[in-house]
Amino acid sequence: MKINWTVRFNNPTFWYNIALAIFLPMLTYFGLKWEDMTTWGAIWRLFVQSFENPVVVMAQLVAVWNAINDPTTKGVSDSKRALTYETPAQ
Repeated sequence: MKINWTVRFNNPTFWYNIALAIFLPMLTYFGLKWEDMTTWGAIWRLFVQSFENPVVVMAQLVAVWNAINDPTTKGVSDSKRALTYETPAQ
């Protein structure tokens, strides 16, 4: 599995995708909306509840996998061209 982690880690879009991959399954499973997350305590409790629930954890893992995997290449690795990038392609 060859992935150009350096470029991904320096790309804000990657981090937005990972954050949403973790956060949205929690909101969906518990039937919450963004407006319900009004305190840091509420967000923390949601994280704790979600990690105690195998259904939510599996949904998060699938979503993170989808954020990492490039469906335009065979397997899990980045393309040979993408491995040469020093910054995201324009």
